[in-house]
Amino acid sequence: MNAVSDAPRLLVVGGGPAGHSAATQAATFGMDVTLVEDQIVGGAAHLWDCIPSKAMVASSMRLRAIRQASKLGIFEPPPASLDMENLSSHVYGIADTIAHSITGMLDSQGVDIVSGRAHFTGPHTAVAVTGGGQVEIGFDMALISTGSRPFVPPWATIDGDRIITTREAYHLAELPERIIIVGSGVTGVEMVHIFSSLGSDVALLVSRHHVLPHRDAEVAAVLEDDFLSRGVELLKGSRANGVERRAGRVLVTTEDGRTVEGSHALLAVGSVPNSEALGLEAAGVETEGRYIAVDAYQRTSVEHIYAAGDVTGQMPLSSVATMQGRKIAHHMTGRTVAPIDYRKVSQAIFTEPEIASVGLEEVDAAAEGRKVRITKVPLASNPRAIIAGDTVGFIKVISDPATHIVLGGTVVGHHASELIAPIALATQGRIRVDTLVETLMVHPSLVESISEAAE
Repeated sequence: MNAVSDAPRLLVVGGGPAGHSAATQAATFGMDVTLVEDQIVGGAAHLWDCIPSKAMVASSMRLRAIRQASKLGIFEPPPASLDMENLSSHVYGIADTIAHSITGMLDSQGVDIVSGRAHFTGPHTAVAVTGGGQVEIGFDMALISTGSRPFVPPWATIDGDRIITTREAYHLAELPERIIIVGSGVTGVEMVHIFSSLGSDVALLVSRHHVLPHRDAEVAAVLEDDFLSRGVELLKGSRANGVERRAGRVLVTTEDGRTVEGSHALLAVGSVPNSEALGLEAAGVETEGRYIAVDAYQRTSVEHIYAAGDVTGQMPLSSVATMQGRKIAHHMTGRTVAPIDYRKVSQAIFTEPEIASVGLEEVDAAAEGRKVRITKVPLASNPRAIIAGDTVGFIKVISDPATHIVLGGTVVGHHASELIAPIALATQGRIRVDTLVETLMVHPSLVESISEAAE
């Protein structure tokens, strides 16, 4: 703990986006902050999954662009080859840089960082198990932000070599010759994009009728078309129930009796909150299943103990966790806080084409039987997209037919994660569609299609 003072004592268990943002903010407000982290400051899910996957996406996109340079009239591009060892070093170098930056920021704010695993021993006490022994910690307030880890189904054993999760996917010794990806949610489709762009033969097991089962079917169709153009084998209606190594190969079996063979198998079938062994019972903190139950202000069943990030089962995004952490620090110190409106959170899937959305989606409006106005333009009509040779995708704006207020939107295409920003601002600010229509955008640009889509 820091030096004895009269300042309120805050214990943060877990140094991911929620934990370190709350710690930094609380320290600036004058709280005496101790942060306990047993893996990596910045968060394992964030720095060992999220950031590496986006770094791999960037590298794979660059490699694919070089190989497809003839689309832009370049018929003799420089030879392009892949070095997995250098790629892995690059990916983890980024994560290390971010981790050091966060640690430096926390140090500068006077946050006491303890390397170890913490568990509660009472409503106001905890113990951190470190390499040097146990450290007893007393606190006035606490935040649990222990994150999540990849889910491993009972029928699978991860060997870190040929049968892997996303945690092992970024430091393989060699590029998989044929990789079987189990799971067609956000993580699964991003893995398809990465490995197919790097040059692997890819098979994707899709347990439902289409990829991204909880998203707009039109979005899924665009993505599936791209996968098929890459030579990806889509096995729909295939739910895996077994995986094993046999004679130097990996075999994945499905519930309908099929067997899929490859050099590697990657499981992308969800995540598990890190809520065990925290001593929650001793602190009086209640759970809902494996997740910690919280109210709109992220308070648990114990008023002075908060929880945020993946461990709560709320929207599992680093941006959301970061905002939760900031708001928690404000709430702890008696400042006015508006709860997060999760309906207005922007989110993106870093495939090629990218997929981004905010607010109300068409599939949600249909499910609710809600009357909405839907306007859409294809990127094939956008001059900038035509110039760049990236015409796959569309921009869709959803508004209220009575008030003309923007309710949400979806972007599918190159740079969708950036293009969603104006729609997100319009959704958050309850801006009318005619404001978007009358906004003069740069020409030629991709963003001008947003004005067109709003008409």
